[in-house]
Amino acid sequence: MIKKNSVIASLLLLLAVGTSCEKSPAEKLTLNSIACVQCHTIQSAADLQALSLQPGDTVIMKSGQWTNQELTFSAQGTKQQPIVLMAEQRGAVIMKGTSSVSITGQWLVVDGLVFQEGYTTGKNVVDFTSSSSNCRLTNTSIVDYNPPAATTDYRWVSINGSYHRIDHCYLKGKTHQGPTMVVWGTSKPMKHRIDHNFFGERAAVPDNGGETIRVGTSDWSMTNALTTIEDNIFQRCNGETEIISNKMGADTIRNNYFYESQGTLCLRHGNGSAVYGNYFVGNGNSAAGGIRIIGEDHLVYNNYFQNMAGTGQKAALAIMDGVPNSPLSGYFQVKRVKVVANTMIKCKQSFDIGSGKGGNSRTLPPTDGNIANNVVSQSAQSTMLTFTDQPVNFVYQGNIVFDVPTSQQLPAGFTRVNPQYTLTTDGIYEPTSNSPVLGAFVGNYPFAAAADAGAPKLDTKHRDLLKAQNIGPVFMTGLGNSLVINP
Repeated sequence: MIKKNSVIASLLLLLAVGTSCEKSPAEKLTLNSIACVQCHTIQSAADLQALSLQPGDTVIMKSGQWTNQELTFSAQGTKQQPIVLMAEQRGAVIMKGTSSVSITGQWLVVDGLVFQEGYTTGKNVVDFTSSSSNCRLTNTSIVDYNPPAATTDYRWVSINGSYHRIDHCYLKGKTHQGPTMVVWGTSKPMKHRIDHNFFGERAAVPDNGGETIRVGTSDWSMTNALTTIEDNIFQRCNGETEIISNKMGADTIRNNYFYESQGTLCLRHGNGSAVYGNYFVGNGNSAAGGIRIIGEDHLVYNNYFQNMAGTGQKAALAIMDGVPNSPLSGYFQVKRVKVVANTMIKCKQSFDIGSGKGGNSRTLPPTDGNIANNVVSQSAQSTMLTFTDQPVNFVYQGNIVFDVPTSQQLPAGFTRVNPQYTLTTDGIYEPTSNSPVLGAFVGNYPFAAAADAGAPKLDTKHRDLLKAQNIGPVFMTGLGNSLVINP
């Protein structure tokens, strides 16, 4: 649904005398909270190319069909005065045919476009070039923008440069080869932020390369990206076994919602990343997986998993075996991982430690890890803990598990007791006032500072996330209606 924007309509009346308007400082217009020092109205890529843009300028794209328009947005804004390329009415500028946008420069904003009924022949749909920094893509949708041949490989959003933000976008229906969104690695931290986006259905591809988000490549896996992926929804993102493929270090993946997605959040390469506050709801989908861990010094805490039916490397928490003297493209041994205060409800397999042993020369078990203060409540036919390989020097403490068959032997640090969880109106299970998880947190894990074992109760932020509030473009409503949680 597209909302009317009276502010923009009023501005267009002021622009009726020409294609640009110069205002004195006292007469600056405000457009979507951005000061419009000089306004330009364009109707084609050629019009944009002809402009000599200055800090504070706003370029308004006329509503309507933009067919085969390959935009080059190249300019130098400032932090105080970014340069904005925006739809006359958000959601009413329809980019069709072979249309695309290339972003080059600093402090540039692209706002309010819709890509549909088209495809490129290999060019990325939205491309942040290597000569860009501090740019933003917001309130934009890319829907079913697919070439005739599924083997054609390009990205819908390609991110080079540094300090970019991609937020409140909607990307759905990619059926061809290549990740939906890629962050390209460099020799220095990129510090991008990917937030409040709705990633809709993504069909499986026959080969590797169908990730929804990939950060880096193996070549840059020893570099810290310091990129944050937060407050996004991934709905039935089934492109391949990795929904998010994180291939660089020191990244933060937090407060995302994975709904019926047939894959995993995979810490594939790189070290020292933090994964927390994420919700995984599988609704019994047999290929729906959780978090797959590879590498050193990762923190995985305060995540919630419900009705996940994946096993092995798609278990709720899979801690992989590594390859001796691994090449950058291989599997580095898991070292010093801390898996703390996560909750698993009705999952077919909660933990697989040493997952993938033997495949691709993986023979090194995880070492020096901690599994603490996790809560598992499962059905009798499920498996709580599988040792595909025996870890070395692991510490287990404060874990509370229930409905585990008495024949399954558990190490010290796992207590069989009913956690007394109850179903909430949000479809999520939480501890009752008499639950033994309350006040049960033990050990020294300051990153997950809490009094209780397991993931925290729903707060307003996460409740809004599960309902897709403030997720996706402002001109789209009802995105959360299909996110039904089966208890």
